[in-house]
Amino acid sequence: MFADLHLHTHFSDGTYSPEELAGHAHRLGFGTIALTDHDTVQGCARMAVACAALQMEFIPATELTAEIDGDEVHLLGMFLNPTHPRLLVETAKYQKVRTDRIYEMVSRLNKQGVPLKPEVVFKLANCQSPGRPHVARALVQEGICRNMDEAFDRFLKKHRVAWVPKFKVSAGDAIALIHEAGGLAILAHPGLNRNDSSIPKLIEEGLDGLECFHSKHGDAASQHYLSLAEKYHVLVTGGSDCHGMSKGKPLIGTIKLPYSYVVALKEKVASRGGSAVVA
Repeated sequence: MFADLHLHTHFSDGTYSPEELAGHAHRLGFGTIALTDHDTVQGCARMAVACAALQMEFIPATELTAEIDGDEVHLLGMFLNPTHPRLLVETAKYQKVRTDRIYEMVSRLNKQGVPLKPEVVFKLANCQSPGRPHVARALVQEGICRNMDEAFDRFLKKHRVAWVPKFKVSAGDAIALIHEAGGLAILAHPGLNRNDSSIPKLIEEGLDGLECFHSKHGDAASQHYLSLAEKYHVLVTGGSDCHGMSKGKPLIGTIKLPYSYVVALKEKVASRGGSAVVA
C-alpha cells in the first residue's frame, strides 16, 4: 500500500475539489492520502468523507509558511485535530494576511498599468487561503498573460513588480502550534530550500521529520535527506505536492510513499499520547 502525504485542493491553491482529488488517488491505487492545503484545514471534513466512501485512509493536515533565521520554510502539520480551537484561530489570522497580500499585489499591478481587479482574483480563488497562483490564473483569464509561467516571470516572482513578501510565523511557533493541535511537524521539500544548516535548528525547535520524497527531489536528493533523517533520528514522509492542473499537469502519482513510513508516523503520534486515528 502506498501514500501521498502532500496534496492541495481548491481550499487553497489547488484546482481539484476534495472529491476529485480522492477519486484520482483511488484510481492510482493509493491507500492513504493527506490534505495539506496552505494555512487551512477547511477541506479536511469533505476529504474525510470522500476517502471513507472509497475505503481510503485520510490524514488531516496543513502546510504553514514559517521562518527561521530569516529564511522561509514550509512546515507540514500532519495528524492534526482539524477542530482544534487555537489552530482554527491562528490559521484564520494567516488567511486574513493572505487576503491582504492579494490586495497589495493587485495594487502594485495597477500601478504598472495592469488592469486587474481584486474581485476577479477572489472570485476565481473562491477560498479563504488565496495566493499568488490565483493572481497568475486571473492574469491568464483576463488575457493579460498567455499562461501562468508568463504571469510569474513578468509580475509575480520574487523581485518582480507585483511580488509581495509572505507573512511568516517563526518556525518555533509554527511547530508548537502543530504539536498543540495533536500533530507532527514535518519540513516540506527540504531540497528546494537549499539550506540544510537550518535542519538541526528546526529539530531543536521540535521538528519531527523530513519530507525526503517529493516530486522535485531527484533520487540523489531523496537519498541525501534519508541520510539526514537517519542521522538526526527523525521521521520520513513523502508526497507529490499536487496542485491539480494549476501547474499544467497533475503531479499525483509521481510519489508513492511506502506505507511503512505512515506506520512510523502513527507510532510517533501514539507515543505522545495523541490519537493516530485517521478517517
